[in-house]
Amino acid sequence: MAQLWLFLAALAVAFLLPGPDMILLLQTGARQGKALALTTALGLGIARACHVALAGMGLATLFKVAPWTFDAVRLGGAAYLLWLGVQCLRANGLLPLDATTSATPVHAWREALQRGLLTNLLNPKALLFCSVLLPQFINPQAGPVAAQFALLGAMLVAVGFVFDCCYALAGARLGQWLARNRSAQRMQQWLFGSLLIGFAVRLTFVQHA
Repeated sequence: MAQLWLFLAALAVAFLLPGPDMILLLQTGARQGKALALTTALGLGIARACHVALAGMGLATLFKVAPWTFDAVRLGGAAYLLWLGVQCLRANGLLPLDATTSATPVHAWREALQRGLLTNLLNPKALLFCSVLLPQFINPQAGPVAAQFALLGAMLVAVGFVFDCCYALAGARLGQWLARNRSAQRMQQWLFGSLLIGFAVRLTFVQHA
């Protein structure tokens, strides 16, 4: 039980650290509202599930034996974050906060899901995080390793989704405040856009150990 709480604490620390996922959720919630931000959170959750599956299949080993694969994913992720940052800087204000599901264009839901999926899926550090963290909490004497890996992976995805939903809702509340303070909207766009671009630059220069 102590091992389980230690695992959950490690996840909490990881998801509390500012990163592109957090900024994306805050920005989406602030600009497009709660529903689309939660859709983005769903995309992030799907991406994390993919990373857990890929880690279980040993894809992280491929990054070690063929470093160019790590660089390809890393540069693709950096380019995508850069594009998101530029789009944020160019955005024209907030969408209506009282938009209903029926009033939201279908493409908006698809794009929100896609943003979450690609932002996390194109980050090779997320795959390495799963590959490094999960095996540390597996005890071969406690039962089948594959079952333990799957259980811990499911917990990682679930905890991450809870944190992401909190950030999405916080972003939506921020959007409500911005709607009453129009002068702060442009500052918010520049802040979140600049942070996404900064994460893109940092990812560009990450070296695979």
